[in-house]
Amino acid sequence: MTPETVMTLGRQALELTLMVAAPMLLTALFIGLLISIFQAATQINEMTLSFIPKLICMFGMLIITGPWMVSMMLDYFQSLYSSIPWLVG
Repeated sequence: MTPETVMTLGRQALELTLMVAAPMLLTALFIGLLISIFQAATQINEMTLSFIPKLICMFGMLIITGPWMVSMMLDYFQSLYSSIPWLVG
């Protein structure tokens, strides 16, 4: 296995990780921003106020994008396992 192959596999794994994590992270970022704007406008300084809306929205996003995430990971793992004979020898 050449160093280029190792770097390519690592890059593909990182790209997959970012693509799978992006919907959840962007949802949390957007909801946190909305809640913080609401808190600044109403001067409510409760730290736990943003927890429940983030949790509900992230759960909803997981339900919506969950099948896509699983299919992306399965495709990557299947291509990785099918390329083992060419990587080793």
